[in-house]
Amino acid sequence: MSRFEGTDRYIATSDLKVAVNAAVALERPLLIKGEPGTGKTVLAYEIAKAFDAPLITWHVKSTTKANNGLYEYDAVSRLRDSQLGEERVHDVRNYLKKGKLWEAFTAPARPVLLIDEIDKADIEFPNDLLQELDRMEFYVQETDETIRAEVRPIVIITSNNEKELPDAFLRRCFFHFIRFPDAETLSAIVDVHFPGIKPRLVSEALKTFYEIRDTPGLKKKPSTSELLDWLKLLLVEDIDAETLREKTPNKLIPPLHGALLKNEQDVHLFERLAFLNRREGSRPGG
Repeated sequence: MSRFEGTDRYIATSDLKVAVNAAVALERPLLIKGEPGTGKTVLAYEIAKAFDAPLITWHVKSTTKANNGLYEYDAVSRLRDSQLGEERVHDVRNYLKKGKLWEAFTAPARPVLLIDEIDKADIEFPNDLLQELDRMEFYVQETDETIRAEVRPIVIITSNNEKELPDAFLRRCFFHFIRFPDAETLSAIVDVHFPGIKPRLVSEALKTFYEIRDTPGLKKKPSTSELLDWLKLLLVEDIDAETLREKTPNKLIPPLHGALLKNEQDVHLFERLAFLNRREGSRPGG
């Protein structure tokens, strides 16, 4: 299998490339952590594209149980069909719904399995998956058969660090933390999405973007995806670098800030800062 080097739409840092290729070589799940918007989920899509592999996604919710990834047995439907005299009731397989692990274990080609936001589920969820992810097999009681992976899927697990994951689970994973991109990397990402964009506009936009992220008291820092949305709007509205460069007290909040600030607390924070700057500027000698 070829090595992961990123794709034409995904700029991968050298340490991220090492992590992906190490996890693939070790045949261990790759656990990816990082703040929202750093490209954790997108990474799985790009790995699948790079390896020309099918992608199977399991989006974890607070109510998700480990058994959901194996299979679900619909006993209620079978009982109802039995009462109605349905012929299909004689084959229990008609009432088994395959989970994402079952799909991954029996895929015709080696797939990429994304277990997305594992920390949303109950704390026991990761431990309940240990045996299946280790042995790449599980037992189906209703049919008395073992579902076994002929080829181990590439497993990508993402976490937003909302909960601590169990030590036993962590020991079985290869871990990588995606740091928020620096200005150089972010500029390269922008070039991929907006080829031909004016460098001066990108420079001023990134300066404003990082100033917002570094503002003390900000509840939700804007992410890469929000920066790309903002740049798209700046281009649509034909807002130039000079407009972004203006730093008068009345213009502390950047134009089209709704793409960057996603809650009223952060908008109010910038409004208060603008008010304080105006007041300071109106004082004698200010």
